[in-house]
Amino acid sequence: MDLGDDLSQAIAMAATYAGELSFGRRRYTRELEGVDIAIVGVPFDQGTSNRPGARLGPRAIREQSSLVASYPWGLWPWEFNVFERARVIDYSDLAFPPGYPDRMMEAVAFHVGRIVDAGSSVLALGGDHTIAYPLLQTHARRHGGLSLIHFDAHSDSWNMGDDVNNGTPFFLAVREGLVDPSRSAQVGIRTPNPDSHGFTVIDADRLLDEGTDAVVRTIRGLVGERAAYLSFDVDFLDPAYAPGTGTPVVGGPTTQQARRLLRGLAGLRIVGADVVEVAPPYDPAGQTALAAATIAHDLLYLISMGRGTRR
Repeated sequence: MDLGDDLSQAIAMAATYAGELSFGRRRYTRELEGVDIAIVGVPFDQGTSNRPGARLGPRAIREQSSLVASYPWGLWPWEFNVFERARVIDYSDLAFPPGYPDRMMEAVAFHVGRIVDAGSSVLALGGDHTIAYPLLQTHARRHGGLSLIHFDAHSDSWNMGDDVNNGTPFFLAVREGLVDPSRSAQVGIRTPNPDSHGFTVIDADRLLDEGTDAVVRTIRGLVGERAAYLSFDVDFLDPAYAPGTGTPVVGGPTTQQARRLLRGLAGLRIVGADVVEVAPPYDPAGQTALAAATIAHDLLYLISMGRGTRR
């Protein structure tokens, strides 16, 4: 074994607790030529309505991703290694000054717009759920009106006028025509939801009563062949599996059920996705970030399969 200056050997031999902090050991770069999927961190939590801390989410997810991506044959139970099928980079975190939500939105519009205009897809790591609003704006400019597949304990579609926070992104998206609610689903909801705005709402009781296979059929029937954006709030999971989040709600599904739902969506045209609301200060053991890193990895598979054959 070369103990000298061969950096490739150092990376190859790194233990899961050492080495690069990039997602899945992907290369940190903002060069987009030939890139299929760019992973983007959006460390913003000033739209949260309860406990802050999600600004630390992207870093925690990346740290746990070294464990999730440690097998050269891919993530169980997928039958291939997504990093062999698609060229994936870590675009790193977007920079914006704290205290200015509009600057966060400007950064998302610029950088994510740059990525999608280059023909690449985006997986965003949050951050609180506010970030979904500028992400949807940018993707809708590229793909037109989208189907939304939204996993969450909360609807995040409250009508608060022009207020932009983690409770309003999907109301704003419907109001602006970014998504078609009649071809969209909100799954796992278990908090008050005074107005569905036309979304098909599959609450937690229905999900757990009908089972994952039935819910997958419903989602696939709604979306069909349309371009879809998938937004996954980690508080979709019961807090037994994801305690490190801003507003945990009991009575949710397991991580295994969440992953089965996601795998059931393979082949849909998912053009972009996010994983949000990981707040590491409330989970010193890191199990929330591990769940989010695994789900983010699942989303890479879905995005890759939705892109079809590599160009």
